[in-house]
Amino acid sequence: MSAQNPEGPFATRTALTEALDALLVPAQFKDYGPNGLQVEGRMHVRKLVSGVTASLALIEAAVGEGADALLVHHGLFWRGQEGRVTGWMKARLAKLLAHDINLLAYHLPLDAHPQLGNNAQLARHLGVDIYPDGRGRFGEQSLGFMGERRSESARALADHIAQRLGRTVTLVTGEDRPVHRVAMCTGGAQSYFEAAIAAGADVFVTGEISEPQAHYARECGVAYIACGHHASERYGAPAVGAHVAAQLGLTHVFIDIDNPA
Repeated sequence: MSAQNPEGPFATRTALTEALDALLVPAQFKDYGPNGLQVEGRMHVRKLVSGVTASLALIEAAVGEGADALLVHHGLFWRGQEGRVTGWMKARLAKLLAHDINLLAYHLPLDAHPQLGNNAQLARHLGVDIYPDGRGRFGEQSLGFMGERRSESARALADHIAQRLGRTVTLVTGEDRPVHRVAMCTGGAQSYFEAAIAAGADVFVTGEISEPQAHYARECGVAYIACGHHASERYGAPAVGAHVAAQLGLTHVFIDIDNPA
């Protein structure tokens, strides 16, 4: 089957990019790298594969799935990179180019979408009801989400999150204190903790923790739960991928490459 004369439902590369841009509105964000089409592949797209990070393992799995396009949260190019195509960058690019696969990446736009993004989907997965009004967002570029899930203690909430995500989480302070106002910002969002405290959170849920946040949690009495960068961000890409695939009549597959970070 020729990529230029596909059988069955397909969309053009341009139509797929435009649909994703219309949904995620990347122009609204000041980001750390380019959002949208990062590597150009074949013109016609029938199968869209989604995943968290454009690692070599994910690219190889997408090749095995017969993907025409790969949608990720963490792409290949970031501000401050040297720009050399060597080592791991060469390996990833070579695999994409050899198999003519389009790579589309959306970083902050994929975190922020109010229904399909990483924060919204993690909240849904954990049973947190995001406030529908202005209380529901906080922090720089409104990337933080706030809602409610009543728990008898921060420890009970941490145990619930660990069970839902299938991994150990880190809890700092408030083990025995009831919590109900839950602030969330997925991934490496340690810097949003102070904004979450100012917004009135009882507990902050994110992917990672750095040294200062443990002190802030103990001193301010707001619980901090770090549940893993990858674990907190593996729900947005498949939600967006499935939505856009249905819109365009494409086949969609989500591939989760395990990551302990």
